[in-house]
Amino acid sequence: MRKEKKMTELVIYISKKLSNDKYFGQVKLNKVIFFSDFTAYGRLGHTITGADYQHLGEGPAARSIVPIQRRMQQAGILVIEPRSLYAYTQDRPVSLRDPDLSCFTGEEVAIVDAWIDRLRPMTAKQASNLSHDTFGWRSTKNGETIDPRSVFISWRKPSAADIERGQELAKEHGLLV
Repeated sequence: MRKEKKMTELVIYISKKLSNDKYFGQVKLNKVIFFSDFTAYGRLGHTITGADYQHLGEGPAARSIVPIQRRMQQAGILVIEPRSLYAYTQDRPVSLRDPDLSCFTGEEVAIVDAWIDRLRPMTAKQASNLSHDTFGWRSTKNGETIDPRSVFISWRKPSAADIERGQELAKEHGLLV
């Protein structure tokens, strides 16, 4: 139940914070949650929500997000408003109450806020494309689970400084002879 509580409160929090963002809809909500969870895993050693993520065409999404949002709608704390945005219909989550942040640490909220700020100017397509650059998404197929440990793997070729630092750490820890 704690996982569902955290996901519920995170949906409410993000929906409130991005309520004036014309590009905010389900896709961007999913990307803020995904990037926040995987960043938390990299920094804190655990995800914020405890959710499992799957590879979908528009990028990673928590497997639990749809059933949790259904329950939120049934409880009268969330509505999904269809809105026209250019040639698209955007499904916009609208929270009907304030979030309860007591289930989050300050570090977790700071991570979410940083991703909200980073993704705010982006369209859903831009946020989705950013998620497509992650190793976890690129190394899985539709419907497959994305392991949060993939946050530690990059597609970027290491720079000379990266290699030098890696060698220093390997020597320091007795991994190189």
